[in-house]
Amino acid sequence: MTGLVMPARWPLRALADSRRLRSYDIVLLVAALLLCLIGALLVWSATRTRMQLADANPQTYLAKHLLNTALGAVLLFCAARVDSRVLRLIGPLLYLASIVGLLAVFVIGSTINGAHAWIVVGGGFEVQPSEFAKLGLIAALAVLFGQHSARRAAGTPPGVRELGLALALLALPLVLIMLQPDLGSALVLTAATFGVLIAAGVRARWLIGLMALGVLAAVLAIQAGALADYQLARFAAFTDPGRDPQGIAYNINQAHIAIAHGGLFGQGLFRGAQTRGAFVPEQQTDFVYSVAGEELGFAGAALIIALFAVLLWRGLRIATAATGSSRLVAAGIVCWLGFQAFQNMGMNLGLTPVTGLPLPFVSYGGSSMFAQGLALGLLQAIHRRSAS
Repeated sequence: MTGLVMPARWPLRALADSRRLRSYDIVLLVAALLLCLIGALLVWSATRTRMQLADANPQTYLAKHLLNTALGAVLLFCAARVDSRVLRLIGPLLYLASIVGLLAVFVIGSTINGAHAWIVVGGGFEVQPSEFAKLGLIAALAVLFGQHSARRAAGTPPGVRELGLALALLALPLVLIMLQPDLGSALVLTAATFGVLIAAGVRARWLIGLMALGVLAAVLAIQAGALADYQLARFAAFTDPGRDPQGIAYNINQAHIAIAHGGLFGQGLFRGAQTRGAFVPEQQTDFVYSVAGEELGFAGAALIIALFAVLLWRGLRIATAATGSSRLVAAGIVCWLGFQAFQNMGMNLGLTPVTGLPLPFVSYGGSSMFAQGLALGLLQAIHRRSAS
């Protein structure tokens, strides 16, 4: 009897599996996966020669990057199983957990590359709480404005009270991150907040006023010495790369040389002179895009941009189809990933100042990969809810 029953179950199980697979945005997953795989090759190329010269295993960073990617994928599929309707419950918890992490940095944190932004766990594993603060802030803002829309009539824009609470939610992690100091993460938090405000329907005149206020606050912060000396030097190098070519502008100039050597199709993977010579510092993280420019050329660098365009397009489609808090979470995540990708590629190309931001899914780094995996998982959860 068992032998007769099982064949009948197999088609039903296959049908259930196919429906479950269709509930995910496959295009979004494929774009993210391709970015991760390209990133693995670029990280490997950027580090293998340096590790060989140090008599270490040249595959060390490659293995760690692939492990980070695998763990990020696990977090993605775990987050994708979350019912997006419970965001109003987990949103405040995510925010509070991220604040606790940022506070813990000042007690047990370590300074790396000029920023006191890391917590070193056993075995040399490093956690950067500011990466998870991005998602925590987005979730908290979504809950705030989602509750507003549920209380007021449809089409009523958020009032002064909601806007003030949103700015308060932004101010706490923003201040903690600037004290580290980590200007790049602070900019991402601000960009993600603006994305949520726009999606929530905040009046345009208030948004313009906030932008003007932000510019004024930045000018006052610089004049008051709120930024570290090396951050001010980075801005000076951005405006005049030839000012200190062997000092603060060294990274930028070497990255530009690497990209210029790439031409149309590049010098070939593992064959870049600048990359093999280790002329570009932090090339596996902040300047990984220069490896793509040198070794894969304009074609490879443009492919990365195209994959990000696909990823953001699918994210916007998910945001458009969603409602309530889910829509705001999706909009915030898209603005986070889009701004961070633009900022990283821009600083490699000399379009934006150096701020120490990794390229999402491509740069080496566990905390960023885990936070981005959770973010894509929430996008998938929102998509599954909208499609059901």
